[in-house]
Amino acid sequence: MHWNSFSEFLAMGGYGVYVWGSFGVNALIMIVEPIMAVQRRKSLVARLKRQSRAADRNKES
Repeated sequence: MHWNSFSEFLAMGGYGVYVWGSFGVNALIMIVEPIMAVQRRKSLVARLKRQSRAADRNKES
């Protein structure tokens, strides 16, 4: 496709909302997913540490 101006490029022949919306959603997912993965890992490590400490306390009793 050929566009005569930047605004025509953004409009994408009337489909700009869908094109740029899909890019935006994809970018959001690509940013949020790694953040959530790190949070899940931290939560899992903390839970495993708590379980390990509880098991150690039960062995001492």
